[in-house]
Amino acid sequence: MHSQFHPIYDVVIAGAGPVGLFLACELRLSDLSVLVLERAPVPNSPLKRLPFGMRGLSAPTLEALYRRGLLDELIDAQRANADSRAARPAAHWMQQPRRPAGHFAGIQFYHDNIDASKWPYRLPGPADTSMAVTLETLEAVLARRASAMGVEVRRGFGVDGLQMSDDGVTVHAGGATFRGRWLVGCDGGRSTVRKAGAFDFVGTEPEFTGYSVEVEMADPQALRRGRHYTPTGMYTFAQPGTIAMVEFDGGACHRREPVTLEHVEAVLRRVCGAHIALTRLRLATTWTDRAYQTTAYRKGRVLLAGDAAHIHSPLGGQGLNLGIGDAMNLGWKLASTIRGDAPAGLLDSYQRERHPVGANVLDWSRAQVALMRPTQSTRALEAIIRDLMETRDGSTYFAERVWGVSLRYDSGGSHPLAGRSVPDFKLADGTKVGTLLRAGKGLFLDFDALASLEALTSHWRERVTYVAGDVRDRLGLSAVLVRPDGFVAWASETVPNDEEVIRALSEWFGEPADTGGATW
Repeated sequence: MHSQFHPIYDVVIAGAGPVGLFLACELRLSDLSVLVLERAPVPNSPLKRLPFGMRGLSAPTLEALYRRGLLDELIDAQRANADSRAARPAAHWMQQPRRPAGHFAGIQFYHDNIDASKWPYRLPGPADTSMAVTLETLEAVLARRASAMGVEVRRGFGVDGLQMSDDGVTVHAGGATFRGRWLVGCDGGRSTVRKAGAFDFVGTEPEFTGYSVEVEMADPQALRRGRHYTPTGMYTFAQPGTIAMVEFDGGACHRREPVTLEHVEAVLRRVCGAHIALTRLRLATTWTDRAYQTTAYRKGRVLLAGDAAHIHSPLGGQGLNLGIGDAMNLGWKLASTIRGDAPAGLLDSYQRERHPVGANVLDWSRAQVALMRPTQSTRALEAIIRDLMETRDGSTYFAERVWGVSLRYDSGGSHPLAGRSVPDFKLADGTKVGTLLRAGKGLFLDFDALASLEALTSHWRERVTYVAGDVRDRLGLSAVLVRPDGFVAWASETVPNDEEVIRALSEWFGEPADTGGATW
């Protein structure tokens, strides 16, 4: 294909995975022109299906989907695949009498041991604390939404290079040239955008090579089911032939040796310590615990999100949730910047808010690896952590971290709700706050329905929806300002005065209005 110029897009996104597609939908809420470039010619991959494609969605991810009207569609799509799922082996954690709520380094905690009263600002709502879904199903739902919203997706166009300028980015992909005012790399852990943009990428090298394989065995009864630590690593086995295992070899075999039947068999024998015979290798992939993060999520008009900005081991399934959180945080800020109505520093807050979250997840991953090392001292430490996780406070702590309910941005607000996800308040007419965020606008919740506050918010009406009226459980609050991503910018337990409201609105949504001669 000969190089050719295409129309200038507001935003070009590299990568049509869940993060890129979700971000594209966020930008289309502001009627921006969006092009998504994807190297893979088709979206289908066996690694996106069971048994290896299952991912746990955390509370912030489920809330993001719910607030954009995608959660019900995702639930329906996942249920529609129930028949095909029934024909496949269930994950080992689905074959237990107690309902698992998650794990840390393979040590499980359970729903019946969690004290949800520790989270006073969470109200019951459609977005539960966790949900399992296949990558294939999630991508299909997001792709349908992106198409319906007018997102242009070009498959077979992997980004090969880019040039940045003061007013845009030139992107070379698949023999063609594209122009965008902004470029966002959502193109995975080996991101071309990150490399071409010369982003600093720092972190820790791997300690192990991980394998996810589907095999046929001469004797499936010869291998113990469930998760097991061994003198050389760890393995998890679900019959008839689904195996995940790690060998502490410093990541020596990840993408360096062919993943053949003989190789997998040799690793399995070393890890499990038994003479297991494999007769067929149906599917295999390798991974490591390499944990790296870019020092900056933005360089000029190029930004990174998802695995392009941070990589770590897949232990605990935090990567997808981290990426969706990036997209939800970045979307409205980039859109406001492009529209020209963003307050100073709004786009910079993407780095300020999301980089610490990514760093926290990387450390969470590293801590799990430390607890998996095949040493006697590690097994002693594991026993202590296991005992702690069996306590009610311990289970609640790990649930809080794994489910993401402890997420709080440093918004500068003094109220304990500021920076947290808005509770799903229910208005007197039954309307839930989560459904009021589908247009991607902010919300000003005035539980006392004061006429003066409605007048004050009118200046920001295109970006903030004023909602008046009491709710069934106001949690001691009088007024709440909610950002477009569903996080609380400001909250007050007393009836606020005009200056308080103006300060809160102007901080997040631009210059203040003239309020009868009084401006902030």
